[in-house]
Amino acid sequence: MAEQMITRDLKVSFGDHQAVKGVDMEIRPRAVTAIIGPSGCGKTTFLRALNRMHDHTPSARVSGEVLLGDRDIYGDGVDPVELRIRVGMVFQRPNPFPTMSIRDNITFAPKRHGLAKGKALDDLVERVLRQAALWDEVKDRLGASAVGLSGGQQQRLCIARALAVEPRVLLMDEPASALDPTATQRIEDLIYELKKDYTIVIVTHNMQQAARVSDYTAFFYMGLLVEFGETDGLFTNPREERTEAYITGRFG
Repeated sequence: MAEQMITRDLKVSFGDHQAVKGVDMEIRPRAVTAIIGPSGCGKTTFLRALNRMHDHTPSARVSGEVLLGDRDIYGDGVDPVELRIRVGMVFQRPNPFPTMSIRDNITFAPKRHGLAKGKALDDLVERVLRQAALWDEVKDRLGASAVGLSGGQQQRLCIARALAVEPRVLLMDEPASALDPTATQRIEDLIYELKKDYTIVIVTHNMQQAARVSDYTAFFYMGLLVEFGETDGLFTNPREERTEAYITGRFG
């Protein structure tokens, strides 16, 4: 299920401002890649380029390649809607559909895309809620409004919703930054479990979180990919002076 992604000379600009400057990166399948760096360094801009979310921004220009498997997602004939089935996204703040039940939040996209119906939908709901470690908490109130859940539960529901269309890659933009420590721990435990089946890329401002959950870490600074490598090595023996300065708190 999990697929590799590769970026080649990926650049993203907004008007005259180049936010991402020629990034080459190999994102490994069945692993967690964390993206760290100071505010405004291009982390989220890079992440959103991985499933063409800048298509909706009139001033945005993207160049270079983003390979999912062996296909450039910016190539001719690629349907962005179909792409986002394969490359799901979880945002910083939980965003369940407010007028829908817990169950309908999960089944909306699979029904819309004809991925499941009838009994298969019921099985899907249980499966992804179990994957998101939420089933036992909500199984008796699937018809209730999703906005009645706690913030941490809502975020796990959003993760389950993303998993419902069986993506190959899961992008997470600071998924725990709005949550309390207990809910954050649940999300981190969930990320660790999900990497067995998915390729995961997480943007985080929390370096301790990156060290805990990721296998690989990329350090961005002013739109540049300064250093990329295995997380243990990057945090204990960074090759670049700017990386060391950032992770030791001398700037950022």
